[in-house]
Amino acid sequence: MASKGRSFRPCRIDDFEVWVGKGDAENDRLTFAQAEPHDFWLHVARLPGSHVVVRNPGRLGELPRSVLEAGAQLAAWDSKARGSRGKVEVHACRVADVSKPRGFAAGQVRLGRWRSVRVYPMPPRTGAQDEESG
Repeated sequence: MASKGRSFRPCRIDDFEVWVGKGDAENDRLTFAQAEPHDFWLHVARLPGSHVVVRNPGRLGELPRSVLEAGAQLAAWDSKARGSRGKVEVHACRVADVSKPRGFAAGQVRLGRWRSVRVYPMPPRTGAQDEESG
């Protein structure tokens, strides 16, 4: 199925399905309507950017380090940090730890708890491909 009309761009990192938001309102729909509480959520710290959701149907306690880093690189790449020459901070947490208080603008969220990872903004690495419609 083509991604037309979806509020996210699907891709894969290793064996994990990844969804990348396309804009503020779409980020909200992705995070709060389509993602599951046990999925992982990533976003560049303190700058506008795409919400990145790594699906977690196996309900893993944490992502493999290589998947976490590749997802963080993707979140940094799809943000205002794209042109950064150094590493940037990306927040990662469970979708269950993401909330949207009343009055917050589209795409703006609050995190209950998270961990930070520092990565260089990079497009999807080898082994991460956009899904093609068939």
